[in-house]
Amino acid sequence: MNASADLSVTWSQALAWRLERHMLDPVGSEPVAEVVRRLGAVLSMDESLAELAVRTRRATSRSGELAEALADGNVIKVFAFRGSMHYLSPEEGGIYLALRSAGRQWELPSWVEHYRLTPSDWPDFRAAVREALSDGPLTLAELGDVLASQRAYRHLKPVFDKGAGTLVKPLTWQGDMSIGPPRDRQHTFQRLDTNPRWAGVPDLDDAGPRAIMAYLRTYGPATFDHIHYWLGEGLSAGRKRLNRWLTEVRDQLVAVDVEGTTAFVLGADADSVGAARPSQAVRLLPGHDQWVMGPGTKDVHVTPLSRRDPVTRKANVVIVGGVVCGTWRRKGDEVIVVWLDGRPLPEQAIKEEVARLAGIVGRDLQPTFGS
Repeated sequence: MNASADLSVTWSQALAWRLERHMLDPVGSEPVAEVVRRLGAVLSMDESLAELAVRTRRATSRSGELAEALADGNVIKVFAFRGSMHYLSPEEGGIYLALRSAGRQWELPSWVEHYRLTPSDWPDFRAAVREALSDGPLTLAELGDVLASQRAYRHLKPVFDKGAGTLVKPLTWQGDMSIGPPRDRQHTFQRLDTNPRWAGVPDLDDAGPRAIMAYLRTYGPATFDHIHYWLGEGLSAGRKRLNRWLTEVRDQLVAVDVEGTTAFVLGADADSVGAARPSQAVRLLPGHDQWVMGPGTKDVHVTPLSRRDPVTRKANVVIVGGVVCGTWRRKGDEVIVVWLDGRPLPEQAIKEEVARLAGIVGRDLQPTFGS
């Protein structure tokens, strides 16, 4: 699928355009739900990091707004990329779940043997779960108790008592349920089809091209390897399927030469990518932010190889013009910045960004520079 480039830009230009799409330069004014939709997914393994990822992209924000958006159904939480919990848009999240379901994990012999649920049992099991959740959210233990009251699922009680994490994941992929607001520090699960914003899980061959276009809309210019990383490795969509979908949408894309690398953007975005001017914006991002997770930590244009190790270990990062140049951490009222780049330290810009972070977290913070 080689292509001659229709447009040439530098990596600085490409990242500047992506910063705008990420609402990082300039910082955006869109509501929480739009931030989540734009990013495609926000990792929710650590709620404090998830909230900061959203709030740092909003000029005005407040504590707890991501949790409120979940409670109101403006965002949903499900198991998605790499099997982890993510916030998704209820309107568009189904396209990613369709890809995640493509492997039909519940039909694997090992799965059938372990859970004693055959593929023909699965539709009735899904219906039983939806019925159990009809009166409102339940914890996994509570859901297990309801299901175990039925003879067909009595054998699953020990599975639910141990957490049932693997068993319930496909139930979120197929749109039967999502993760609700926590209760007594425990996850709850709720029906997804009662959310009026939920657009459902589309047909796989409809979802695939839409997922590719959504990715390029926010993470372009991107190579086909980027797309395989995000939708293939991340959702197990399958290389053959992705290549077929890429062929289907190719006439809607523009090839971009980015300093010798062939990448792609949507045709509608080509002019704005070409007109982008390099950014020097300094941003403090939380660990596992979509800025680095979307293209992948192996993308050396965002995460230079020498800085990959702390990024993969969930370090908070300092980016300059979109490139990871350092890390930061809070210690009391200090924000300790470790500079990892050869260029001069932009001390004043970092101080201004620390002041913005202070406004987000609601306490006075002072930057210090350490190692």
